[in-house]
Amino acid sequence: MEIFSDIDFKSLVFGAGIAAAFVILGSMYNEFLYAFASIGFLYVGYNAPNIKTSTLLGAFAATPIIYLAFEYNIFRGIPLTETGRIVMIIAILIVGILVTVIGAWAKRDRMKAKEEYEKKQKIGKNKKKNKKSKEPQTENKGLLGKILKKE
Repeated sequence: MEIFSDIDFKSLVFGAGIAAAFVILGSMYNEFLYAFASIGFLYVGYNAPNIKTSTLLGAFAATPIIYLAFEYNIFRGIPLTETGRIVMIIAILIVGILVTVIGAWAKRDRMKAKEEYEKKQKIGKNKKKNKKSKEPQTENKGLLGKILKKE
């Protein structure tokens, strides 16, 4: 079961719940809330260990929306034939997978940027700034230091 060892199941459940909650709120109040369901998918993708795993997690995170669409008729006004149902399932899965892959991609790019920043800090001009001096600092700086100097 090494496949499931890297998956954060709390983020999967929480992200799918956020997505489903925004779909429910969008159907109850205003349709512009459907777009905020992508927050849940982004959360699932950002916590995925890699991009390949995020595709699988995106499909799992989209299943509550598929269930809501057909069991509770969330997307009202859309006449669905058998072909229409299949197309809707595929569309919801593709959107879920796409958004989770974007979340995983954003995490990967952020980690690369962090590594490059740390390399840059170790090399060059900023090398001396990051080292702490071994001498104890006796001088107080700032507003408190000015007040203490006057006394």
